[in-house]
Amino acid sequence: MSNYAAEAPAGPGPGGARISPIPVEYTSYSVLKRYNDIVKSKEDKREYRGLELTNRLKVLLVSDPTTDKSAGAMAVNVGYLSDPDELPGLAHFCEHMLFLGTKKYPQENEYNKFLSEHGGSANAYTSTDYTTFYFDVLPQHLAEVLDIFSQFFICPLFTESATGRELSAVNSEHENNVCNDTWRLNQFNKSTASPDHPYTKFGTGNKQTLEVIPKQKGIDVRKELLKFHHTWYSANIMTFVVVGKESLDELEAMIVPLFSAIEDRDVTPPSWPEHPYPPARCRKRAYCLPIKDLRSLSIEFPIPDYLKHYKSGPSYYLSHLLGHEGPGSLLAALKNKGWVDSLEGGARTGARGFGFFGVHVDLTEDGLDHIDDIVNMVFQYISMLRKVGPQRWVWDEQRETLSTDFTYRDVQEPRSFVIKHVHLLQEFPMEDVLSAYYLLTEWKPELIEELQSRLVPNNVRIGIVAKRFADKCTQIEPWYGTKYLQEDIEESKIREWEGATAGPELHLPPPNEFLPERLELETSSDPTTDSIAPIILKDTPLMRLWFKRDNEFKLPKAYLTLDMFSPLSYAEPESCALLSVWVLLVRDGLQEYAYAADLAGLRWNVTISKQAINIEVEGYDDKQHVLLDKIVEYVTNFKTDHKRFKIMKENHIRAIKNFDAEQPYQHAVYQQSLCLTDVVWTRCELLAAAEEMTPEKLDTFVGRVLRKMHVEALMVGNITRERALSMADNIENKLPKDAKPLLAQEMTLYREVELGKGSWFLRRTENNVHKSSCALVYYACGPRAARTNVALELVAHALTEPAFNVLRTKEQLGYIVFTGVRRSNGAQGLRLVVQSDRHPDYVEERIEAFLRSSEEDLEKMSEEQFLQHRSTLAAQRLERPKRMATKARRMWAEIVTQVYNFDRPRMEVEQLNTITKEELLQFYKKHISAQSADRQKLSVQVVSTARGGAAHADNEQDKEQDEDNQQDKAQATRIEDLVEFKSRRRLYPLPAALGGVPRKGRHCKL
Repeated sequence: MSNYAAEAPAGPGPGGARISPIPVEYTSYSVLKRYNDIVKSKEDKREYRGLELTNRLKVLLVSDPTTDKSAGAMAVNVGYLSDPDELPGLAHFCEHMLFLGTKKYPQENEYNKFLSEHGGSANAYTSTDYTTFYFDVLPQHLAEVLDIFSQFFICPLFTESATGRELSAVNSEHENNVCNDTWRLNQFNKSTASPDHPYTKFGTGNKQTLEVIPKQKGIDVRKELLKFHHTWYSANIMTFVVVGKESLDELEAMIVPLFSAIEDRDVTPPSWPEHPYPPARCRKRAYCLPIKDLRSLSIEFPIPDYLKHYKSGPSYYLSHLLGHEGPGSLLAALKNKGWVDSLEGGARTGARGFGFFGVHVDLTEDGLDHIDDIVNMVFQYISMLRKVGPQRWVWDEQRETLSTDFTYRDVQEPRSFVIKHVHLLQEFPMEDVLSAYYLLTEWKPELIEELQSRLVPNNVRIGIVAKRFADKCTQIEPWYGTKYLQEDIEESKIREWEGATAGPELHLPPPNEFLPERLELETSSDPTTDSIAPIILKDTPLMRLWFKRDNEFKLPKAYLTLDMFSPLSYAEPESCALLSVWVLLVRDGLQEYAYAADLAGLRWNVTISKQAINIEVEGYDDKQHVLLDKIVEYVTNFKTDHKRFKIMKENHIRAIKNFDAEQPYQHAVYQQSLCLTDVVWTRCELLAAAEEMTPEKLDTFVGRVLRKMHVEALMVGNITRERALSMADNIENKLPKDAKPLLAQEMTLYREVELGKGSWFLRRTENNVHKSSCALVYYACGPRAARTNVALELVAHALTEPAFNVLRTKEQLGYIVFTGVRRSNGAQGLRLVVQSDRHPDYVEERIEAFLRSSEEDLEKMSEEQFLQHRSTLAAQRLERPKRMATKARRMWAEIVTQVYNFDRPRMEVEQLNTITKEELLQFYKKHISAQSADRQKLSVQVVSTARGGAAHADNEQDKEQDEDNQQDKAQATRIEDLVEFKSRRRLYPLPAALGGVPRKGRHCKL
């Protein structure tokens, strides 16, 4: 589904209009109906109430006295398919404009400013058939933000000045997407639909559709915005969800007076029962040219909207089977032939009234030669499903899995909860809004058969994405310029696919042996249940195990993670490349076996840390040991499959090359790491090494690493010490018998480069893909320590919303504007990033101008405002994780950085609460101010050389600014040779370990 996100980061406190108090009492006539029968899990401690107001707005109230954040979301049942034909992007533009002032709160950044000062954030997105607005905030400020938020839907201003400026943001957002293959392919698919169907519309809009063309036609866009809002923003097609600390009665008293004021205009929600791909638009094959080196095949069938059948789940049944990755699956058969890497299968909704069912595969190079054979195998699998018919045991297994997930699912953090459920409230009865996708209650095989009847060759649309077919692509999609060719599928192929029958390699999956059987909580006592920190349960020369029993989340789940650390893994570019391919092959080789575990609620992954392979398993604890044992066994007994090696090597090389097409700000972040990290290999070095890899080199490398490694593990959750030790012993016993413990020095972490007091360095690179450039500025603030940590965070907190408001909203430098703390290798600093169509020299000067004015603002800040910033940051830092895995990952971060400060939030907030405004100002003047002799600044500029990009310097204002700043720019020392630069700089010390934890590794005495 398309997702047009209007970036609306948080910003500080209310200014301008006064916030009205919320009346304690309200007329009962404001509520038409209350729903107190909402189905919820037996483990769910939250309380729920549904309301339908007299204006027919549907509301879900969620009371959670333990929440650290309150949140709210409004969904309006209208999206970009309802744009006027002459104004593509108007719904999206309207979404942007609602953030920029209302009659009651006219200040443009009132909403974001208030949220930022009170620990909140906000955003919105426009889809095909609905628009969603959401926020979160510290619980004590829910009433105030609700008053501001509700006015979006009552009396927005759409001022002339804001309309003109925000149009630039919409256009910039589109420009950022122009070279994104996901956006390009999505619009290409829509452009091949029936031309009279609204699905073909261009949803984001740009300057042409919202300014240039309307002016030519005499259309007043601001009037059209007001008209669109007045027409569609009607209470009867809106839903609202709120999570708060308050009781249900208190939430009701807070919500009803505000949201009853939204007008009910008796709008019928638009729907589109006619499919955008009627029979005349099927039996088509399309070739599409990507920006990145992608290779994919999509086999898609138009289907009706099956959402109303949520209690029987026919599309979920078929999605489960066609998307399966285990034995007998379509993916397993295609991988065995060497044609594909991955597969996704399933149904998706296009908009109310129509949907799609598709199979999407990522192709290997060999797979490009077998497109029609792959399609034939898809029809073979569908043929097998028809032959065996709908299987009740498969459906029952899905029903059991979903029901267990519903009962024991983790608590969703408030913002995620409201975003998800505000849309469900549009689609399902109030009593089913929590359970709709979890509780299957109606076995209806006839619906499965009916859906299967639509998955036939006469109804297929095929899309091939690959650079190999560039010569074929002679047509151009108008909005993104995507080159493609669409043609009819030959009648002979249709007949061949109609006769497809499955061989023995395609069959239903076996029953899932990973379904949990034991879901009880451990009741034996353990001292770690009451401690903040995990304990070291096992410590040998080869392995260290950290352990903590859970006593907070009380679910039959656990989180296990381990690093197989080796100094060899990043010792040279070839080692780094081999490690990457090893991990790809491990994941690839385990996929068929471990997919059943994933379905049964056991999430697993094998990834790369900088000097380690990381294994992670989370979910139901009952059979975790079985999966972990299998993963470790596969890693430690690894032997290279030559056929899959060739494919994974090729994928790794493509991934390195495809980075060229990433956004300019990602290139800037990458260049910053090259400058500041002690040891880091460049993409050029990694690419050269990757091309020299062989299966023999990989086997040799793996053997060496397994004999020169240290295993660090953490186990947290519903497990006993005995079970944890048993798993740890099994891991260590699988290591080679001749493995040697590492020396302490071999486990020393990499460090960060110190720029030097009073220094300013500039690293500049070019980008020839995107029209946008990027300016990144970084102000180094030294090594991490408790007090400087929170002082820096407080500076970032005070700057975040003003930076967005000035650089993005007012000056319209670009859509992507980011301010925050960067921490790496024990050092830290303040980073500001702006991706813009202006030259980076100009953008950087505007950033410096903003920082100069911010210093004045900090000096003028009242004590009350300062204390508000401080208390808000303190509340954010003390916010508790909502999931066991989140909490465990925080512990793991302390372990892998070898600092072991497991009580960090409390300890650092204690420091934060003693910082004064004067201390904050002095920190700013020392580290950020241009007048400081101590300031350490790194500028990273990514300059566009793409046609029409900022580097063409055709902007006179930029030229003038460049000339004005020649003297300033001369102060910056260019970094041309990274090795030369880093070899002449000192390194920051690593943070000291807390708690007397012994250093890992062997120690040799003289």
